[in-house]
Amino acid sequence: MAMAAEPPKAVFRISDLIYDTRYRSATIQTVAMVLILSLVFWLGRNVVINLEALGRPIDFGFLTQQAGYDIGQTLIPYASTDTHGRAALVGILNTLLVSAMGCVLATVLGVVIGILRLSKNWIVARLMAVYVEIFRNVPLLFWIYAIFFGFFLDRPAPNAFREGGTAAMTFWGTTAFTNRGVYMPAQVWGPGSWGLVVILVASIVAAVIWHRRARQALFDSGRVIPVLWPVLGMLILPTLIGYYLLGRPVTLEVPVIGRFNFEGGGTVSNALLALWLALSLYTASFIAEIVRAGILAISRGQTEAAGALGLRSNRIMSLVVLPQAMRVIIPPLISQYLNLTKNSSLALATGYMDVRNTLGGITINQTGKELEGMLLVGVFYLIVSLSISGVMNLINARVKLKER
Repeated sequence: MAMAAEPPKAVFRISDLIYDTRYRSATIQTVAMVLILSLVFWLGRNVVINLEALGRPIDFGFLTQQAGYDIGQTLIPYASTDTHGRAALVGILNTLLVSAMGCVLATVLGVVIGILRLSKNWIVARLMAVYVEIFRNVPLLFWIYAIFFGFFLDRPAPNAFREGGTAAMTFWGTTAFTNRGVYMPAQVWGPGSWGLVVILVASIVAAVIWHRRARQALFDSGRVIPVLWPVLGMLILPTLIGYYLLGRPVTLEVPVIGRFNFEGGGTVSNALLALWLALSLYTASFIAEIVRAGILAISRGQTEAAGALGLRSNRIMSLVVLPQAMRVIIPPLISQYLNLTKNSSLALATGYMDVRNTLGGITINQTGKELEGMLLVGVFYLIVSLSISGVMNLINARVKLKER
């Protein structure tokens, strides 16, 4: 019996990098990457050489120089005697603050408006459509100016809140809306505060575990376990009991009018509020359309089948429609979060001191380091954008369809 000869082993040749489909794509990508990196290196080298020829070498030592300017809204202690690096850090934190607040509010508004656009109530659906079309088709800068000048600029001055003045504090005499900002009560942390924080964190963990247990029981056996009232009880009762047992370690400091301004309490600048509301309302109009498109992408038969099983409308939306729509909603939602974060650089319109106004504005004007300052600003926005994309892609990977 003749033995079948083994096929000869393929010999790799350089030409296979071009003509063999197994290697062609990798070859093209490698060549493109080398060309791009070479171009970037050539441009960067030319910039360095030209700046040195002008007597302006690239130097980041300006970050250690005294800033010499004040910042109204800060999350960390800051004074004009601090360095430009400290001022840049304050601007970075301010940017992250308004971006995070904007993403949260825009998401809540966008989901609600997107669902209401599909309402069977003709008036509600049309009102939401008008909102979306108005905010989506008018530039964001217009809304920033409209909200800032329309709602915050004409507020009374702090002196108007004195006894016998023309203005009065709201919310039981604890909050004042002025042309300088909103003065509100602030927490004062006393001895035992950390114990209260531990109790609150434990309560949140318990509430999340209960919610997941109830959801899993619903999916496994169809048994409905109450969620709302148990979760509220877990969040409120332990913290409230611990608050009194620990001797009320956290108190509220109410602002009072002083000689020239309010003293004590906390302050939120009008510039931050105007920018936050404008970013949120503007981005919510786009998110609403994304949510509406995601819901419409789900077959109507899914809703009808759930209704035939006796599920209420709110449970159909939360248990059947939205979980499936998330696979359609999340990818474009990432772009909206990125746009909101980058659009926060329009804070210049209200005077809110974000990273664009501190590091990319006043610091550059004072030090003359335009390239270094804008390079740092660009790197910051790049890191933030990549971080947002990474987190949202992880969420997208969890909700997408799992193939066999």
